[in-house]
Amino acid sequence: MKKMSNIYESAANTLGIFNSPCLTKVELRVACKGISDRDALSKPDPCVILKMQSHGQWFEVDRTEVIRTCINPVYSKLFTVDFYFEEVQRLRFEVHDISSNHNGLKEADFLGGMECTLGQIVSQRKLSKSLLKHGNTAGKSSITVIAEELSGNDDYVELAFNARKLDDKDFFSKSDPFLEIFRMNDDATQQLVHRTEVVMNNLSPAWKSFKVSVNSLCSGDPDRRLKCIVWDWDSNGKHDFIGEFTSTFKEMRGAMEGKQIHKMHSFLDYIMGGCQIQFTVAIDFTASNGDPRNSCSLHYIHPYQPNEYLKALVAVGEICQDYDSDKMFPAFGFGARIPPEYTVSHDFAINFNEDNPECAGIQGVVEAYQSCLPKLQLYGPTNIAPIIQKVAKSASEETNTKEASQYFILLILTDGVITDMADTREAIVHASHLPMSVIIVGVGNADFSDMQMLDGDDGILRSPKGEPVLRDIVQFVPFRNFKHASPAALAKSVLAEVPNQVVDYYNGKGIKPKCSSEMYESSRTLAP
Repeated sequence: MKKMSNIYESAANTLGIFNSPCLTKVELRVACKGISDRDALSKPDPCVILKMQSHGQWFEVDRTEVIRTCINPVYSKLFTVDFYFEEVQRLRFEVHDISSNHNGLKEADFLGGMECTLGQIVSQRKLSKSLLKHGNTAGKSSITVIAEELSGNDDYVELAFNARKLDDKDFFSKSDPFLEIFRMNDDATQQLVHRTEVVMNNLSPAWKSFKVSVNSLCSGDPDRRLKCIVWDWDSNGKHDFIGEFTSTFKEMRGAMEGKQIHKMHSFLDYIMGGCQIQFTVAIDFTASNGDPRNSCSLHYIHPYQPNEYLKALVAVGEICQDYDSDKMFPAFGFGARIPPEYTVSHDFAINFNEDNPECAGIQGVVEAYQSCLPKLQLYGPTNIAPIIQKVAKSASEETNTKEASQYFILLILTDGVITDMADTREAIVHASHLPMSVIIVGVGNADFSDMQMLDGDDGILRSPKGEPVLRDIVQFVPFRNFKHASPAALAKSVLAEVPNQVVDYYNGKGIKPKCSSEMYESSRTLAP
């Protein structure tokens, strides 16, 4: 941990080169609807360009093929991007009208853009948003991005198709055929896998071979039906249907020699299957923080500079929020005397609404924290077992569903050594059997050596009775290690272990991802 801040300061200097191992690769498919061109007499030739943000600047990563004269393009080109759970990866999709005589981008050719994070796409699996023109005005056009995890980078197959004696659909010349391959999903919808090039004026075309991941082609299932449709290309975008057939990857490969493709469930399988990350915050309001009205206090609200509590909360919360669809976050405090009786509480809602401790978005947590400070009397001791037990109760209720639908992350922000270590160890051992992880960020300059014991990295944490944790679910980080690094570096360090903790829990319980087929909608209607 000692050198962590130096590592992260230099880590992202070059776009796409990161110190943390990439969790997985994700394939993004893109389709647009209702693209309008300023030139009302002709349809646009749209292309989608993917940009990623690094150090506040946008860099082009890749671009799709250009689809001629089309207002509802479905692109066969996939964007493959590295996915890091512990980072906010900002993406921008830009649609440009690329005329056939040049491949450069002109200002006048911009048809709309959409910004989001990779986390938003993978957590929803399918993200549809309006395309915004210059000045952020929304027209009637929209873009849809579908994410799929690329499981096993080696699982690629090379395919080549040819046809013989196709129907002639053209009057004065032979057909101009191209082939589309669709994967049939579990819910009977179909997903475009690949679109070949057009072979002009040829009734027995041999299309170029292409590589595709087994995951894209058939979701790792060699018996899944594939539909192949041959079209006669037309320059006005109204392609004529020539014919279709269905097959399977198994049939295409001939005998599979009895080999089966087995799919291990990954973090993204669970997230894309609809598993929500329930993010809860707990803030230390013990007297050792110092009087919030004093500028030396760790809770001092500076007009221009957020304190360490706010920095840590926003850094971690900004990432977790992408995986929670309702963006409502329970926020608690501990170690303070609270109104109206001013009794000490170790698990009070910072919005003072015990029936509904949830705040709207990370901004809502920030506002509740700032508004509760003047109403509290900072006190003690520093007990965190009650708040761990409170979240564990919700996680315990979740286990009754026997589904991977909610996983709980508790972020505890504290300035000092905890005083209920025995109870805390007991609570963590109990929580290690539940769908939850605990992140503790030590704020300020206290001696946190006792806290390292809770983070089971250098030994197995046991309850006072000697029962070991089932899984290592605690990550402790002193904020001072990241004082001179970016907030992203802190988040990266504390969240890096979460994906494996999620997978260990559900795989250990034999719980499969929830069925995600209902998240698919037919993309067939968008095809040219």
